[in-house]
Amino acid sequence: MTSRERIRAALAGQQADHPPLTTWCFGLPAPEHLRWETGRRRIDYWYSMRMEHLHTTTVPWTLEDDFRRVLAWQSLGVDDLLDVSVPWSVGPEVTWADSRIPAEQGRYPVMVREYLTPSGSLRHAVKQTQPDPPGWPVQPDHVPLIEDFNIPRAVEHAVSSPSDVPVIQHLFAPPDEAARDWFAHRMEDVGAFARAKGVAVQAWSAFGMDAVVWFTGTEGAIMMALDQPEAFGQLVDIIAATDYARTELALTSVDVDLIVQRGWYSSTDFWSPVLFDRFVFPHLSALANLVHHHGRKLGYVMTTGVARLGPRLADAGVDLLYFVDPVQDGVDLKWARDELAERMTLVGGTNALSLGSGDAARIREEALRALEILAPTNRFILHPVDAVFPDTPWSGIEALIDAWKEWWA
Repeated sequence: MTSRERIRAALAGQQADHPPLTTWCFGLPAPEHLRWETGRRRIDYWYSMRMEHLHTTTVPWTLEDDFRRVLAWQSLGVDDLLDVSVPWSVGPEVTWADSRIPAEQGRYPVMVREYLTPSGSLRHAVKQTQPDPPGWPVQPDHVPLIEDFNIPRAVEHAVSSPSDVPVIQHLFAPPDEAARDWFAHRMEDVGAFARAKGVAVQAWSAFGMDAVVWFTGTEGAIMMALDQPEAFGQLVDIIAATDYARTELALTSVDVDLIVQRGWYSSTDFWSPVLFDRFVFPHLSALANLVHHHGRKLGYVMTTGVARLGPRLADAGVDLLYFVDPVQDGVDLKWARDELAERMTLVGGTNALSLGSGDAARIREEALRALEILAPTNRFILHPVDAVFPDTPWSGIEALIDAWKEWWA
């Protein structure tokens, strides 16, 4: 079977030649024999185009690099997927200006972006901190609307009061003609490679509550949900409408196998089950209906709180769950098998922390246990939750591959 056939079998609950093994690369230091140069730039760390539009890397990561990474994994027998980050647009009437407040003694400089829109102005101010160690994404030299760096460093979040909510519709708008053209051209290249090399394609088209937290900050999001639920609901609706339009665009390509909604900021670390049901479930269910209408599958990312919210994701129509994590989330894999695997494909079984431990026996034990429990469901993909990072040693990767092959070889 090709990797794509293996992934599709896992999505359908059908028996494959063996369970897939996948990873998400978030700055993985590649071993010397698997490195390359792109345009005379040495590529020492592996990333994914999932990060496109969201993160900045020291050395640009291109579509060509994505293809090279897939081929490198395939040379080891590991399955991989191609990621496509589906764009959104900014209203043509929007203007903005950037400025910088110099650092005072003992403080960081503050980068500021101020927007002018038909619904009013908006100010977004973020501290500029020191660079992280090599391999990790870097903070941009300006304030993009969407960026993980903004959340803990914000002096003023984009949405700091209910009056800011209407402005977001102009800054996070459905794909315009330029965005649609970009996507069409991107999928020409991605689709051709995927068909030639037998690789599955997943399109990241929905941000959900991740966008809420990007715009308001963590505390701001929770307090708005509790204190100004009407304004909060309006913000969620704006995001959901653009997510829906982005998903419609993703579904125009026959080469997309899986639609994925981010949900790192949608778990019980942030929201009670009551708030999840009120603000997440209806939009997620509508998105699932859209995806299923086009004969595709819907994946959802949730790294914590799965024991509580996993069944609700299945109720909403989610077909694939990123992730079941016995390490950081403490998920009982037998529970996951009995309660979720009949309705969803489950991804996970081990964690990047285990790979980072350098303990080959621990990695082997976790991988074999996950495969023993979940692989017989035919709905399991072994995957170190949630990604492999600059501090993930290659020896940990090798230990995982060895255990995976030991199980099915």
